[in-house]
Amino acid sequence: MFLLFFPGLLHAYLLMPFPGSQNLEAIKLCYYLEKIILPLRIAGGLLLFWYLFKFFANNTKKGRWVKGVVLVIGLASFYVTDIGYKASAMFEEPVDIKFANAIDNKVPETNVVLGVVSDGVAKAYPLNYLGYHHKIQDNVGKLPVLVTYCTMCRSGRVYSPLINGVRQNFRLVGARHYNAVIEDESSGTWWYQATGEAAAGPMSGSRLKEITYEQSTLSAWLDKHPGSLILQPDNHFIDAYNDLRNYDRVQPVDKDSLMKNKDSLVRKSWYVGVVIDRQPKAYNWRKLEKIRIVNDNIGNTPLVIMLENDSLTFHAFNRHVDGKELNFKIAADECLTDKETLSTWDLDGLCIAGVQKGKRLAKVQAYQEYRHSWIHFHPTSLFWEGEGKRFSYMP
Repeated sequence: MFLLFFPGLLHAYLLMPFPGSQNLEAIKLCYYLEKIILPLRIAGGLLLFWYLFKFFANNTKKGRWVKGVVLVIGLASFYVTDIGYKASAMFEEPVDIKFANAIDNKVPETNVVLGVVSDGVAKAYPLNYLGYHHKIQDNVGKLPVLVTYCTMCRSGRVYSPLINGVRQNFRLVGARHYNAVIEDESSGTWWYQATGEAAAGPMSGSRLKEITYEQSTLSAWLDKHPGSLILQPDNHFIDAYNDLRNYDRVQPVDKDSLMKNKDSLVRKSWYVGVVIDRQPKAYNWRKLEKIRIVNDNIGNTPLVIMLENDSLTFHAFNRHVDGKELNFKIAADECLTDKETLSTWDLDGLCIAGVQKGKRLAKVQAYQEYRHSWIHFHPTSLFWEGEGKRFSYMP
């Protein structure tokens, strides 16, 4: 019975966010444990049948009852580990992947989306749908995409599903360090959603190719891409989507002042993270909301981070234009103005008036993520904690 049930229980404990399980460095143990669970169960089943055939009749009535109860408990644990709490069963693949244009769209324009553009085609994926499914496997134009989101670490990422030139089908395995882990079909390698890094399996150390995306409200996305297609709700999962109805609106720490679980709330503070030349930095969302724009440098790269007035849409741009660093502020019309030339730039980085007209700021990939997740996956990160405060390493 130990061989039948204990490996599955341990595997489920380590791959689900049970107390204490996610802080262990155990992804390789989980990976190899999954490979041997079936052989161990077969061995346990054979031993159990042998025992039942050879010795069970010699048990006392009480002994039979005890063993029967233990077996029932074991079967219940099997249901929990392999059916009820299996990640791929708890967070199912979408049944109907449907898109609509802005005219036929049913998604509220206040919802936050991940947006991808390729081959002249724009698509928007609402967070509350992505958050339940964890991944949508799709195409944007001719580009295959794996659009992912993990609600435990608030991390959105878009990857190419091609490995060695072959398109893969990915399944959700579970979670480690509060981040979703996915497995590709061909090699069976396990990949962290937050980094695209192969953490266990034949391709360990490799990374999925990242595809540029933006996170914004649907309204802000349609302002820039009015012809965008928008992922529509799959009617099979309406209740699951409703459970995430307010996920994209207010961060937990903002609801709190006297709550006892302050440490947990601080861990879930939002940050905008960027990585340039392997140097990560993260910007405190609540502090950024107050001033809305930060001009900064990461190594030799000048950049500007800004929030739109909806307090949900954010952008990151390289401030270097024609050999000159520009410093930006937000104008009264919600456009950007650089202090050096007084030119006006729209929120897509295009200069629309002034001496720089027609120039475009290069976009920098930025992510919104919980503090605990960014620290775990970027342990050397610098953190900006407000105007006038220096960047510093966090413990």
